[in-house]
Amino acid sequence: MPIDNNTNTNKDGGITGAAKFVTSTVGNAAGGLGRTAGNVTGAATKGVGDTISSATGSAGKPIGDAIANIGAGIQQGTDGVSKGVENAGQWKSS
Repeated sequence: MPIDNNTNTNKDGGITGAAKFVTSTVGNAAGGLGRTAGNVTGAATKGVGDTISSATGSAGKPIGDAIANIGAGIQQGTDGVSKGVENAGQWKSS
């Protein structure tokens, strides 16, 4: 009976599996760090914006809101980039 070396149906075996493990670990770590930095930046700028709005009343509200919105945009942007890094680390195409 011949031995068929092509019966291995595990697509993630050997070197490919090791590479996916390494890139997944690095991707998840980088994505987590990026997301954390974005969350910290977003929270800090929202706090600054709210403080400006509270301290200056209606005169400073547009400036405080703008600063808070910039922070929210940074937070959303880093979330998107972090998700892309994690997906790339897991070899996802979309």
